[in-house]
Amino acid sequence: MRVLLTGLSTYWGGRLAQELETDDDVDAIIGIDRTPPKVALERTEFVQVADAHSLISRIVEGAQIDTVIDTRLVVDSTVTTPRRAHENNVVGTMNILAACSGADSPVRRFVFKSSALYYGAEQDDPAFFSEEMERPHPPRTRIESDIVEAESLVGDFAQACPNVKVCVLRFANGLGGGLRTSYTRLLRLPAIPAILGFDPRMQFIDEDDIVGLLQHAARSDIEGVYNGAADGVLVLSEIADLLGKPLVPVLPPWGTELAAAALARAGLVIPEETLRHLRFGRGLDNRKLKATGYRLRYTTREAALRMAEALRVEPIKRANQEPYRYEREVEDFLRYSPSVRAKERREPKLQNVARGERRELPAGN
Repeated sequence: MRVLLTGLSTYWGGRLAQELETDDDVDAIIGIDRTPPKVALERTEFVQVADAHSLISRIVEGAQIDTVIDTRLVVDSTVTTPRRAHENNVVGTMNILAACSGADSPVRRFVFKSSALYYGAEQDDPAFFSEEMERPHPPRTRIESDIVEAESLVGDFAQACPNVKVCVLRFANGLGGGLRTSYTRLLRLPAIPAILGFDPRMQFIDEDDIVGLLQHAARSDIEGVYNGAADGVLVLSEIADLLGKPLVPVLPPWGTELAAAALARAGLVIPEETLRHLRFGRGLDNRKLKATGYRLRYTTREAALRMAEALRVEPIKRANQEPYRYEREVEDFLRYSPSVRAKERREPKLQNVARGERRELPAGN
């Protein structure tokens, strides 16, 4: 496998790159992003480049990439502005797909990391969404609209390029000590906020299973859409109990958005898509996923318990852990200097890209 990994500086891009580096069947890993990676990598080649299809096409063709894993999708509206989220989610996806298209493209497998936000959260939702179901209502938020549009683009690409195996993974909310999302920020609070009169169904997935599923999709021949969610559904009050925290109904059932805006001014930001989930919840049918041979490591309950343990030891780990900082000169020295001994050398397998395309590329089409 010769892998192009988009979104290398994201949490998922970095975690997945570290996993792929341990796989002997992966001959080359090229990671692209606008900003440098946030984790130490041994043989992943980093190319600092914008989502410009002409530049990405050069990398795909020059490196003879056969597998593309796209982890860039923004599913948390608090991390950026709506305009930038749209540019990343829709325009960026369009450019990535264009770079993988063409009769001469070496790409034969495309994995797209999506979100259960595709289904939304409504009062009349089914108990469990299966992959064949469409949204019962139009998208309610801009993030949901972006995700629906991005998946539509991926679906059009799959039809136009039948020689490429396309896999879309719709993940439930992830849990893990390393995750920093609007949802995990709520669970890190001394008391978990809720909407008065609502105790919604919650289904999560452990961060290790998210990485494992992305790797599984890249290594196997599965095609189509799959729900990525753990076994078991709990209500929010049960999640709070597992985390050892009280559930506090600080949000009224009417005027919830206004109350959330007041909390935001006080420093607690709850995005609109999370408010709808706190009201109605959501369940995903994962039977199609398990039929591919992947065995989920943790249930929703076990993921919550692992989150509780991670929160307990987090202060200790934070005090003893120095954050990683990418330094291009140091990475160049460790990879290419003749003074570095062979066992210490971070030598990538793909020499032509390492020498020719590893420099920063300008933005633009």
